[in-house]
Amino acid sequence: MVNRLAQSQSLYLQKHAENPIDWWPWCDEALETARSENKPIFLSIGYSSCHWCTVMEGEAF
Repeated sequence: MVNRLAQSQSLYLQKHAENPIDWWPWCDEALETARSENKPIFLSIGYSSCHWCTVMEGEAF
């Protein structure tokens, strides 16, 4: 499953393009979609060089 992050210019965001999650970059469209579908926003502020963030990603997906 490729998500919207595959088109990002950010190398950090591209790293998560293959996660089995429908990640969105932070944008007005994401906010409006969440609002219209009455869904919460899960905001990831992880950092790619953080050892535990990498471990968590591997175990979660």
